[in-house]
Amino acid sequence: MQLTPVEVRHFEGLRRGLLGYKRAPVHRLMDEIADSFESVWRERAELVERVEALETELGRHVELETLLRSTLVSAERASQDMKDQARRESEVIVAESNAEARRILREAISEKEQLLGEVRKIRSLLRSALDVVDNVPNGAPASTQEETPEEKPPPVPALPGEAEITDPGVRRLAG
Repeated sequence: MQLTPVEVRHFEGLRRGLLGYKRAPVHRLMDEIADSFESVWRERAELVERVEALETELGRHVELETLLRSTLVSAERASQDMKDQARRESEVIVAESNAEARRILREAISEKEQLLGEVRKIRSLLRSALDVVDNVPNGAPASTQEETPEEKPPPVPALPGEAEITDPGVRRLAG
């Protein structure tokens, strides 16, 4: 049985005898107090051990929390770095695509100019051939006189912005 400090102070089981308190009840009270003190002492030691174990566990949890926080910060930093790198790579890809598009456009314009030059050259040749055919006398043998008027071929389609070529002699030169 555990005694509280109040119970010890107000214990009334002791009787006075001729020369003081009787020994047997005092010894019993002392034994009960010692047992109670011993059990409290044991409980205190268990609680001290439990507190130490909890403090150790708390320290481990604090370390774990610190590690988790640093891991989270590192993961966030790595995520941001990856986003930045992806953004930079996409900007490079877009810039390269724009440069390639400009190069292709320049080549297309250059090819267009070259083709227009060739078209001008061919037109010039066709006009000179037409002038030569127009200057041939009616009795002279020309390749255009072999055709009969009923076999007149269809006109050559013109390039955009030009009239159709209807002269059969020029048609043979163009074909």
